[in-house]
Amino acid sequence: MKRKDFFITFEGPEGSGKSSQGRWLVQALRGMGYAVVFLRDPGSTALGRALRQVLLRTSVPLSPLAEAILFIGGRVQLVEQLIRPALAKGSVVVCDRFHDSTVAYQGFGGGLDAAWLDRLGRSAIHGVTPQLTILLDVPTARGFARLHRRRDRMERKTNRFHQRVRSGYLRLATREPRRFVVIDASRSSEEVRREVRQVVMQRLHQRT
Repeated sequence: MKRKDFFITFEGPEGSGKSSQGRWLVQALRGMGYAVVFLRDPGSTALGRALRQVLLRTSVPLSPLAEAILFIGGRVQLVEQLIRPALAKGSVVVCDRFHDSTVAYQGFGGGLDAAWLDRLGRSAIHGVTPQLTILLDVPTARGFARLHRRRDRMERKTNRFHQRVRSGYLRLATREPRRFVVIDASRSSEEVRREVRQVVMQRLHQRT
């Protein structure tokens, strides 16, 4: 089995297909012999699952700052409990959302100082940063048209909020062009998969 530590995150607005594309990539990489760990932020630790219930599944009123602190706390646990050990073993880690989500949603979307929030979040996880962040970009209306289920607490926020989130993600990608790759997720899932595979394999081969 190929052992090559590499940290990949999937980011994007609602309905962009992050989870399905992430799961597909994990299966593809495992089929090629890579040791891969698939995580979601929050949700892959006991603390993350509890926080996910509060943050997404309940109607408890939370300010953007309270949301951000809870997300960051869960992320600290995720990094220490699962991400660092997996990378130390030489695994590829694929994570559905990470630090950039907090900056996009609670910063750009929620109105917190995005630069301050970025510094706070990075400091809390001691600078653990993905080598590759795939931003699946989709127009807000098109993304929500794909959601055929009951919306969670974050998805129920206003259309203007989600437009700010999308714009914030694109600003983050512009600031870190070496880490971010923006992929047009308004296309078919097959077209997106092909581009995701091409991008990921190119980056992995560069580390050989």
